[in-house]
Amino acid sequence: MRCSSVRLFSCVKRLFHQQKYSTLLNGDVKAIPHCPVMASETVCYLKPSDGDLVIDMTFGAGGHTKHLLEFCPSLRIIALDRDPVAFSYAQKLADLYPNQITPLLGKFSELPALLAKLSIKQNSVDGILFDFGCSSMQFDVAERGFSISKDGPLDMRMDGDRFPNTPTASDVLAMSDEEDLIKIFKVYGEEKLAKKIARGIIEARYTFKTFRSTRELADFISGICDKDYRLDKMQRNAHIATKVFQALRIFVNNELNEINYAMIVAQKYLKVGGRMVTICFHSLEDTIVKRHIAGHTVDNTVSKLPQKYINYAKSHDLEAVEEVLASPWSMIHRHVITPTEDEVSLNPRSRSAKLRAAV
Repeated sequence: MRCSSVRLFSCVKRLFHQQKYSTLLNGDVKAIPHCPVMASETVCYLKPSDGDLVIDMTFGAGGHTKHLLEFCPSLRIIALDRDPVAFSYAQKLADLYPNQITPLLGKFSELPALLAKLSIKQNSVDGILFDFGCSSMQFDVAERGFSISKDGPLDMRMDGDRFPNTPTASDVLAMSDEEDLIKIFKVYGEEKLAKKIARGIIEARYTFKTFRSTRELADFISGICDKDYRLDKMQRNAHIATKVFQALRIFVNNELNEINYAMIVAQKYLKVGGRMVTICFHSLEDTIVKRHIAGHTVDNTVSKLPQKYINYAKSHDLEAVEEVLASPWSMIHRHVITPTEDEVSLNPRSRSAKLRAAV
């Protein structure tokens, strides 16, 4: 009887989360609390002009798009996002800016097909903006399953229910073997305790333990890593499960491969002199961006910098080497740009952001 009651409670809780999630689709775009990271710097380096076409590749809650339109009222923006909630907000914002915002629902890898339907050709876009990672809107809604601090279903799918067969974070923990979990935590989360945490999860399976909520997973990791103490970049207490959550999110959404493909797409669609601005929040994202800007097309997004040209000059003409290594990108700003102290104090989530701009 008790097991039946637990299953009934789980079903009711899941239904409740699904209903709350669906209500987000009807939210008021004007009421969304969102503070875009380095908004002024983004405008500065994109340098949009009247009539330009810009693709906001990560629309989210629309903070950057709205800021760009305030600066350049006649700008045309394609608002892309893989999240159905974000797409719904983009549609509502498009109603406020007739003929200026074109909302698109899809991943980076789906963009070429979406642009083809709009008859937008390669080498025709003036600017492209990326704000990688999980949006504040996703973190703040417990029902999405991204947040450690808010209890919700252990989902983490940025696409929501677009692809019902896509495994959730809960599915990954339930189906992956120990070696795979170690790789996921170590590669995508850079977690030093990957082996210990993976072993604990496998052992929990033997007691028929299934992780269905964010709180369950966070508390479990805290329990087996109770002697470990961590601080974030602002020297505040950081939850021991933070990197595991990051790893699961990146894995579930195939984020690094999507970013790698997105950089290729950006190069193809920007016109000569077109500008790209990227905002990254951890080293895995930033490394992929740096490699592409440096001219290294990445085959393995989590490997070290490809070394295939390291001994090339020993047997080939130096001019040929320089031609091979030449990057299609030129950095607008020599160094990475980080948020000001004032911005970090107002928006702590911006603390790890790194902006790069290239043409």
